[in-house]
Amino acid sequence: MADLATQPLILAGEGWADYGLVDSGHGRKLERYGAFRFIRPEPQAMWTPRLSEWGAHGEFVPGSDEDGGGRWVFGGPVDRGGAFDKAVPREGWPLAWNEVAFTAQCTPFRHLGFFPDMAPVWEWMRAMLAGRDDATTMNLFGYTGVGTLALSAHGPVTHVDASKKSVAQARENAALAGLESRPVRWMIDDAAKFAAREVRRGKRYDGIILDPPKFGRGPTGETWRLEENLPGLLADCRRLLDADSRFLFLTVYAVRMSSLALAGLMQELFAGLPGTIEHGDLAVREDGEGRLLPTAIFARWSNPA
Repeated sequence: MADLATQPLILAGEGWADYGLVDSGHGRKLERYGAFRFIRPEPQAMWTPRLSEWGAHGEFVPGSDEDGGGRWVFGGPVDRGGAFDKAVPREGWPLAWNEVAFTAQCTPFRHLGFFPDMAPVWEWMRAMLAGRDDATTMNLFGYTGVGTLALSAHGPVTHVDASKKSVAQARENAALAGLESRPVRWMIDDAAKFAAREVRRGKRYDGIILDPPKFGRGPTGETWRLEENLPGLLADCRRLLDADSRFLFLTVYAVRMSSLALAGLMQELFAGLPGTIEHGDLAVREDGEGRLLPTAIFARWSNPA
């Protein structure tokens, strides 16, 4: 029976050459994405910024409603020798994490084409599969495929996302990284329906990562609501794992929910498997050994070899 670790963990991502959290505070954060800097809303940054001034190439200004609307405003202050008057490429620009290259881009949803706080998750999954080149894994709600390409170093990956545009971008990222020959199955599908079909097909996986939204729609109008649909999806994911599988990693953003609640659900569903269930917060550390900015909650099951 999988053991539940009740003490929460913090998985803290550190900056790398192409990304860093420069500063945060007063409900915003300043990040570097390659040669560009951006300001975005961040409600959890309740403290005072360390820097007295922020210069950026662009800022996402949220709308007045609570539906996540807003717009990007480009062209920051130019009083530092024109440091921030460089035009941001609207079609995106290349970045990299280890051997995985991808395109960063200012999207209408305030994101920039990948989630940098997932870097420690990618590292953890690869450590769980160390020495393997035949592991079968699945990335549900796979977005633009950075995690998929990281997993593909260890064997075949099934990448699932309901957005045709996101899957197309994921395939373009694979080509950009020179990894298009890796064994990835790109699926435009509703994640919950796909997982249920995999159960009926008798499939099994060595590892699964899933990053479900709070609310979403499938390719044919299916409605996803996290609190209602997560238990069923997680139950199907459990059926796709066995005692020889290595991990499942679940991340959840922007919900009023405890990581302990996620872990409790996972403990119930994973009762027949060995290993350990852990939970806690994802966070990003500010550059220069700065503060930790929480970004999401997670729960994970691991079964090391």
